[in-house]
Parts: sequence; C-alpha cells; structure tokens
Amino acid sequence: MLAGTALLLALDWLKDLYNMSRETLLFIAVVNLAYSAYSLSIAMLKKRPVVLILLLVIANLSWAANCLRLTLLLSDHASIFGLTHLVGEALVVGGLAALEWQYRKVLQTT
Repeated sequence: MLAGTALLLALDWLKDLYNMSRETLLFIAVVNLAYSAYSLSIAMLKKRPVVLILLLVIANLSWAANCLRLTLLLSDHASIFGLTHLVGEALVVGGLAALEWQYRKVLQTT
C-alpha cells in the first residue's frame, strides 16, 4: 500500500525523473494499491483457501512480466531511474510469487 500511495503522492515529480507518462505511473500506482487491498484481505482471513493464494501468485507473476514488458517498451525514452524501478519491481514481485507458491500450504493456515 505504501508503494502505491507514495507513487501517487510523488506522481508529477517521478514523471519527470523517470521520463514516463503520468498515465503509465498512475496505472502502476493503481495496480500496487489493488494488489495491497487484495493481499491484505487474504492476510486477514484465518483460513486462506488455496485458490486465493494461487490467484495471488498468478497476479504477481503477471505483474512481474508486465513490468519487464514495460521496461522493453519504454527503454528508448525512460530514464535509468524509471527502468530501474520497473526491473526492481519485477524482481520483488516475482520473488513474492515464488515465496507465496513455495509456502502456499503454510499460508493457508497461518
């Protein structure tokens, strides 16, 4: 939730620093906030159905792939800061997906 909120608050400044459109950054912020809401709703459950964890893993893998896709699409004009943000987010979210998959049985009951 912090990442999406911070991105929204610094949108105009990051637009210039990243050399990306406001719309692209707004899209990234909204996806981050939606992910936060979904993962928080799952975290608050005492028992988490495996299907909800699977959806989270699929969503994270999809977002990681999308971040890499954006990196390729924007590489001709985005700044090194913007491209680093996208690659870093892909690595973090992809890593989360791997951990969520690895510990899916534990996540169902803790």
